[in-house]
Amino acid sequence: MHATAKAIKPEEHFIDQEPYYEPVGDEIEVFAAAYRNRLPILLKGPTGCGKTRFMEHMAWRLQRPLITVSCHDDLTSSDLVGRYLVKGGETLWVDGPLARAVRAGGICYLDEIVEARKDTTVVIHPLADDRRALPMEKLGELLEAPDAFCLAMSYNPGYQSVLKDLKQSTRQRFVALEFDYPNAALEQRILERESGVEEGVARQLVRFAHMTRNLKGQGLDEGASTRLLVHAAKLIVSGVTPVVACRAAIAQALTDDAELLTAVNELSASLF
Repeated sequence: MHATAKAIKPEEHFIDQEPYYEPVGDEIEVFAAAYRNRLPILLKGPTGCGKTRFMEHMAWRLQRPLITVSCHDDLTSSDLVGRYLVKGGETLWVDGPLARAVRAGGICYLDEIVEARKDTTVVIHPLADDRRALPMEKLGELLEAPDAFCLAMSYNPGYQSVLKDLKQSTRQRFVALEFDYPNAALEQRILERESGVEEGVARQLVRFAHMTRNLKGQGLDEGASTRLLVHAAKLIVSGVTPVVACRAAIAQALTDDAELLTAVNELSASLF
C-alpha cells in the first residue's frame, strides 16, 4: 500500500518577528521586484556577510514561509524532492524541502549551492526557468509552482574552484545580488544593535576586522566576517576581555596555522 505522509503546515516556517537587517544597497527593492516577476534569485558574497539574515528578512517582509537547505557534498536529488519510506508496514511518500516549499507557495533557500553535487543541482533547472515546475519522477508527477513560490540560493565566489563552481547553465537562470561586508559605520551600528556592545569597542572590533580582511590571500582564506564580530561582541558584553574574545570568536575561527594565529592575535592586542 502506498500513501503520502502528512504535509508540513506552512505556518511552521513563517517568521513572526521582523529579523534585524540593515540594507547595504538596493537589494531589498531588487529582490521584491524579482519575486513579483516570479524570477529566481542568487545571492553572491563572502561567508558571514548577512545573506541568510537577508533571506529571513525578505521572507518576513513578503509574509511567505521560508524553508532553508544547507547544501553539502552528500546532498542528493531525493533529499530535495522526496522519497518513499516504510513506516509501520506502510509505504509513505515524504516530500523533500524543495517539494514542500513548492506545495506551500513558500521560499526555498539553498544555502551554499556549490557544495551540492552537480547532478543534484540539475533538479532545480525546471523550477528556475519559465516552466516553474518540479518533476517528481518517482511519483510520476509534475509539480507546478504557484505564483507565491520563490527559489533562492547562495554561494561564496571566494571559494570558487574548478571542482566547485556554479555552472553557467544554472547561474544564468537567476537574478544575481552581490553582497559584501558593510562599510565601517554601518558594521559598527550592526554590532551595537546585535550585541549591545559599547560604541568604542564596536569601533575597534570593526578596525580589527578590516585588518584581518587585508590578510586575505596572504595566508587567510577569509577575513573576519560580520557574524564573527557579533560573536566577539557578545562575549565582551558578557564580561570576557576583548583580547580573549577576539582570540576565541575570531582568530581561532579563521585559522589553525600557528603563525597566522599569532599574527591575528597581535593585531587584536594592538587595538585593545
